Amino acid sequence: MTNTKVEGKSDALVFFGATGDLAYKQIFPALFGLVRDEGLTTPIIGVAKSGWTLDQLKQRAKESVEAHGGNTKSEVFVQLLSQLRYVDGDYNDPATFQELRKQLGKAKKPLHYLAIPPVLFGTVTGQLAKSGCADNARLVVEKPFGHDRATAAELSRTIDEYFAEGNVFRIDHYLGKEPVQNIVYTRFANPMFEPLFNRNYVRSIQITMAENFGVQDRGRFYDQTGAIRDVIQNHMLQVLATLTMDPPTGQKHEASRDAKASLLKAVRALTPKDVVRGQYEGYHKVPGVAPDSTVETYAAARFEIDNWRWAGVPIFIRTGKVLPVTTAEAIVEFKRPPRETFGEIIAPSSAHMRFRIQPDVTVALGARVKVPGDRMVGEDIELVLTRQPAADMPPYQRLLGDAMEGNSELFTREDIVDAEWRIVNDILDDVTPLYGYAPGTWGPDEAVELIGTDGPWLNPAPAGKAG
Repeated sequence: MTNTKVEGKSDALVFFGATGDLAYKQIFPALFGLVRDEGLTTPIIGVAKSGWTLDQLKQRAKESVEAHGGNTKSEVFVQLLSQLRYVDGDYNDPATFQELRKQLGKAKKPLHYLAIPPVLFGTVTGQLAKSGCADNARLVVEKPFGHDRATAAELSRTIDEYFAEGNVFRIDHYLGKEPVQNIVYTRFANPMFEPLFNRNYVRSIQITMAENFGVQDRGRFYDQTGAIRDVIQNHMLQVLATLTMDPPTGQKHEASRDAKASLLKAVRALTPKDVVRGQYEGYHKVPGVAPDSTVETYAAARFEIDNWRWAGVPIFIRTGKVLPVTTAEAIVEFKRPPRETFGEIIAPSSAHMRFRIQPDVTVALGARVKVPGDRMVGEDIELVLTRQPAADMPPYQRLLGDAMEGNSELFTREDIVDAEWRIVNDILDDVTPLYGYAPGTWGPDEAVELIGTDGPWLNPAPAGKAG
């Protein structure tokens, strides 16, 4: 095991699962961007058991880069191809890793990226250690980090046997999104906002991640996962932590992760009464889905944070397939004044701060302004502080670049993963009822009952429009 934290930049990048879907959709475009934007010149070694040749891997890289808007006739792509190497072999065969050690050549600090199912992590990390490929190396692993709290802990023990925690980088691509980082910056860089983010001024928080499409070709995977495991346990809890954590105390990379860990450890574990699960009509017809499946394609949950800053403030998260729009945003609702000076009857949701995460980047403030005329009456408006297109740098390019540099700030940590699983562990699978909902709606009616008098749900508008 590499007992000490690896210092300096990695001098080789190895990615297992090189012929898979993730490599096509994310890794090759990210590598192209790293060569183009950051001058990556290290060996890039793909490993898989597909019976492929290096030429076939290069062709796959070409197809991927072209499909994602890259210029495969450029010098950048020629450079990327010159760095590509390939090892084809069984992960259980020591010869595969002996060949990998040979392909690494003079590299002293490789980065190994496991874009493979978690069930193979133990096999691959063990073989890396036996072959000497784990010496002074970093390890990047993909989610899901386990299927529940117990399996996540077992997975961590497996990885810890061969790699020190300081050299392990757990990817949650949401953390690499520019809008998520923008929430942290907006909160802590502006003195007029941060003093309001507490129980004295905030009425509630709503976080919505909606998709207007179904499970599509992910039926087999999704039917073993569901909405809670797929996005709430990881992406949405990371957004919750970003919105509610205390300011990081220090400039080092661990300061931000320490603040998130402290916050997530204070989130109360969910119980069945805190959750509504739904499944869209027609889900059973998706290829790969069991005809009697009770897996949720929609989930809404009520969270509470047991600390001084947020005690008593309800936080609602919902996510679902085939909802009216595809977007993700967080809304912080502020409390109304103790007395309405102008005698109006005003909805409690008339003052808010909205952070749109995708598909565009928006920060906006909800406020009331006077309607022109001789009466002191007002109307709700939204002041858009900024609206930008999605960032050009894909999350995987940012994250792989950071991992090569040893910058762990945008990666989840073992204690953070455990805290996330603790929060959802007691409501996984069929411990709560499953309600049907029609495609194109905002989920089952029971979700309205869940939010109750803390509502209503604030439904996101299509991209480019006010919330």
